[in-house]
Amino acid sequence: MQDFLQEIKNRKKYDNARWVLMCRGYLSAPQESNVVQRALALKTLFTEHEKVIYRHDRIAGSLAGLFASPVDENARQNAENHINNLVYRHFGQNSDHYTSDYEKLLRLGVPGLANEICASQHKYAKDSDKRDFLRAADISLQAFSEMLLLYRSECLACIGREGYNDAQLRIMADDLLWLTENKPATFRQALQLVWAWHLCYCLENKYAMALGRMDQYLYPFYRSDVAAKELTSESAQALLQAVFIKIGEVRALFGYDDVVNICIAGVDEKGNDASNELSYLIIEAVKTCNIPGPNLSARISEKTPDSLLDAALVSIGTGLGYPALMNDEANMQSLRRHGCFEEKDIRNYTMVGCIENFLTGQQPPWSDGRYNTPLCLEYVLYDGGAQKTCRRGAHTGNADGIESMDEFLRRLRVQMEHLAWEDWLLYRNGNDMLNPINFQQPFLSILCQDCIGRGLDVNRGGAKYPSNHGFGIMGIGTVSDSLAAIEQVVFTEKQATISQLRDALAANFEGYEWLQRALVEAPKYGNNDDRVDKYAVWMVQTVAEIFDRMRTPQGGKVFCGMASNTNNIPAGGEVGATPDGRKAGAPLSDAASPTYGKDVRGATETVNSITKSDYGKISMGSVVNQKFSPVMFTDPEKRKKLLALIRVYFANGGQEMQINATSRETLMDAMNHPEKYPNLIVRVSGFSAYYVTLCRDVQQDILNRTQQR
Repeated sequence: MQDFLQEIKNRKKYDNARWVLMCRGYLSAPQESNVVQRALALKTLFTEHEKVIYRHDRIAGSLAGLFASPVDENARQNAENHINNLVYRHFGQNSDHYTSDYEKLLRLGVPGLANEICASQHKYAKDSDKRDFLRAADISLQAFSEMLLLYRSECLACIGREGYNDAQLRIMADDLLWLTENKPATFRQALQLVWAWHLCYCLENKYAMALGRMDQYLYPFYRSDVAAKELTSESAQALLQAVFIKIGEVRALFGYDDVVNICIAGVDEKGNDASNELSYLIIEAVKTCNIPGPNLSARISEKTPDSLLDAALVSIGTGLGYPALMNDEANMQSLRRHGCFEEKDIRNYTMVGCIENFLTGQQPPWSDGRYNTPLCLEYVLYDGGAQKTCRRGAHTGNADGIESMDEFLRRLRVQMEHLAWEDWLLYRNGNDMLNPINFQQPFLSILCQDCIGRGLDVNRGGAKYPSNHGFGIMGIGTVSDSLAAIEQVVFTEKQATISQLRDALAANFEGYEWLQRALVEAPKYGNNDDRVDKYAVWMVQTVAEIFDRMRTPQGGKVFCGMASNTNNIPAGGEVGATPDGRKAGAPLSDAASPTYGKDVRGATETVNSITKSDYGKISMGSVVNQKFSPVMFTDPEKRKKLLALIRVYFANGGQEMQINATSRETLMDAMNHPEKYPNLIVRVSGFSAYYVTLCRDVQQDILNRTQQR
């Protein structure tokens, strides 16, 4: 695998040609409607990038063709400026972070999709707006088909070259031709079609485009080929690896990692266990590739066999951190409570990006933002003021008037609502700036139900469900610990007044070290202590109630989840000292996890704390980061105990867990001697990454996590 990654790196010779290609197509027909111009930009991009076939290829399609030819720097810069101004939505405007309906792609194939577009064109022949959209979709699909043929030509051109496998080249060429004229008939063809479609998203600069439930939509092809003795489990795994390793192209060519979520297991449309042999092969393929990009997620239901969860733990134990473990029952219940999704669609949910729950191929791309809850503690104590940011909260009165915890919580809720509506305003303003007619996505819309049938773009009402927006709620540990400390130190033991607490925080505890010690010694979240856990319960309930009242511009729901994705570090830089004893500017607690180093009574008590909150109210998904000693994964008996812990955690309502299995000693040595650990992968927060590529603050944050034994 490392040889293949090196071959990828060696392919990069010139600057990225993406913008020049897209601009050329976009400006080729200025008299056309905007959506058709966008399709012409995609056509040029798909067809005119150089088609690169690697010596090791089993599945064709590569980003390296964007870097294969000289690009004039002035032309590139001008083109990038044009495209950014004319073409692109961004993440907060429903651009990417999407799971396509790949089952439909494999069921219909390219010809079937073309027929569907043609039928809709006849249906809306008198509607110029829909006619233009469907024409753009047709142009995009034809360009995709032409791209397959161009890759076929390159396969044939490579025959006889040194280092290439002629037999493999002929098979790829035959498959690529077949896929332009027929729906896929074999496992290899199905995988080739899915990868080529995903590649087009990557060519277009879309990030975190999920591959969805691969073990479900590929399984019929796998089963058929195995039954016909045309495929073995070993050859299927090799094909999967040939695809997954290409996700590493992004780092090799662009210098960062893509987050391509792949979902396995869970339940099927009837609620039965959906795991199958392909679920295990995908785990093994990801483990063998050993790169950060395939963000594997395992839906673990009550019906999922222990053998699959054990296979997942073995993979996690390599240090890779994959797969993230998702509680199927909790996630489905969180979607059901909204009352607007069909049960069959809920059971087919997947994840996009890190952990975000998504209705597969039935809603616009995901968007979310961050909600810095600990800021609201400052707002209460300083009557809407803050120590380290220009942001301001509501006026709730001088803190001297707070005479009970009930009053503190009342004011805190006011501040939390104020912050939520302020963040919501920023999101709405960013979306309202766009005229959706001029920012359509015809290629992406093809595999979204029912854009083609309705003749509408994914962001103009074409999707079955309206867009949802998420808010990653930060600092549950920081807030819970702070509230418990206020209750104990100020109102119960009366070691300090609320005014002294306010002044101590303003002074960053200088001269108030005695008070900081008392705050630090108060109960801490993550130790199964009701004195503090009750505030985590209150916080989950409160944010759910606040965000449930909001609707997206399309009328969709707003999901919230305990998630930060390393943003607990910069968010901490916005927050002054907090009543848990934390100093100004220090990182906040991470996602749904307890504050690192404060969960001191073991993993069982930690999960007992976390599961007191009703995570069925959190529809976006949540992140619980845990770190276990490597021996927990290599010792079969210890691994059984860890498996049992996860089962109990999920049975009690825990929504998600992701695990680091790299020792503290290894992490410290990697920080000091990065040259020794170029391939060390760790679980960060919702994704994995090469440890030595992370900034020092993030490395330290991972190092600080409590290592359970």
